[in-house]
Amino acid sequence: MTEAGAAPAEKPAGKAEKAPAELLIGSGQRINRNPTDISFWALVAEDYRTNGSKLASCGFWALFVHRYGNWRFNVKNRLLAFPLNALFRLMFDFVRFFFGIQLSVETQVGRRVILLHHGGMYLGAAKIGDGVLLKQNTTMGYRIGGDYGLPTLEDNVEVGTGAAILGAVTIGHDSFVAANSLVLKDVPPNSIAMGVPARAFPKLDE
Repeated sequence: MTEAGAAPAEKPAGKAEKAPAELLIGSGQRINRNPTDISFWALVAEDYRTNGSKLASCGFWALFVHRYGNWRFNVKNRLLAFPLNALFRLMFDFVRFFFGIQLSVETQVGRRVILLHHGGMYLGAAKIGDGVLLKQNTTMGYRIGGDYGLPTLEDNVEVGTGAAILGAVTIGHDSFVAANSLVLKDVPPNSIAMGVPARAFPKLDE
């Protein structure tokens, strides 16, 4: 049985490609991927401040569920872990259905991440770095018909509304992905990526 919100395992040889609805159901590795330089509750408080210090912030609650989903992996006793897992599944589905944010529990999420607005967020990245800002209707995950790797967003990346980042690509630090762009290749640091498929250009201030 796979973990709710988990990123998918590597593509088995000879198997048909998974349908998009299955992409965040995967290996179920029970590894705490929360940042190690800060305690759980300090991390939650930082997420709260970063996302506007508002309890009504959907982005904060999506991050809270993700942080909790990783924290519970510290509990190794199966009897104690059972109610924690059940609570996670309930909260994960609530955030997915009512806020429209699906953030894979297997995604390594850095600090001071902002989920600005909500709806249509399908975030199956390998890593989201520190200081990343994501807007609504963003998609990250496998590239169907291509590799089965997942995107990496380095620190201080901003992703515009409606952008899609697919495959084992890296968005370099301090880069911006323009709205409605489709990124299928690596983006160098300090760049602007735009278009379908996206092309990368150096920032004007560089």
